[in-house]
Amino acid sequence: MNLSSFIDVFHSWPSLLNGLVMTVLLTLVSSFLGVALGTLCAWGSLRGPKAVRWFIRGYVEFFRNTPFLGQIFFIFFGLPALGVRLDPITAALVALTINLTAYACEIIRAGIEATPAGQFEAASSLGLKPAQAFFLVIIPPAFQRVWPAMTSQLVIILLASALCSQISVAELSYEANMIASRTFRNFEAYIVVTVIYLGLAVLFREMLTWVGRRFVYGEFATVGQR
Repeated sequence: MNLSSFIDVFHSWPSLLNGLVMTVLLTLVSSFLGVALGTLCAWGSLRGPKAVRWFIRGYVEFFRNTPFLGQIFFIFFGLPALGVRLDPITAALVALTINLTAYACEIIRAGIEATPAGQFEAASSLGLKPAQAFFLVIIPPAFQRVWPAMTSQLVIILLASALCSQISVAELSYEANMIASRTFRNFEAYIVVTVIYLGLAVLFREMLTWVGRRFVYGEFATVGQR
């Protein structure tokens, strides 16, 4: 094997670029929705009515203890039997989001439970409503405690997006399969895409680290203290 073996793969750079864009899109949208929904689920699991708490706990246990690939297949192939049909990209976003929501819920809940009870009492004494106290006083320090774990989970979601190729979503791994089938350069195609995934993961982690410094530990962290 030499560098010339990669020429056919590099000639397919438009396909790789399209796959890269789709991977980034899936990751960013599902990350935003998953963290937002996970925060709401964490609140519901701790402060919601008993029925809501049990439902959220069941949801979390189910999606954390079943294979992600099985979840994708159920959403894309199983839901049509119930009359719900989703296109591949929508199904992929739904699968990534509900999977991340379950993990984010537990991560954020751990941060909330580590918050001293005095903060809840202080927020109530200031006349804040429960929702205001939660989002303005409790969530900022909770995110500080769990941001490294959340960062790791979001990178995992980036890498898990590769499984969306199984329902024909044209992301990076799907494009690698197509390039390999056209050029018969299987090894070269997968090496190139693996390096791209590595670069994406490192860049995404650095971006999340910057977000943490700028918002979680910076301005965002002081919202509840003003």
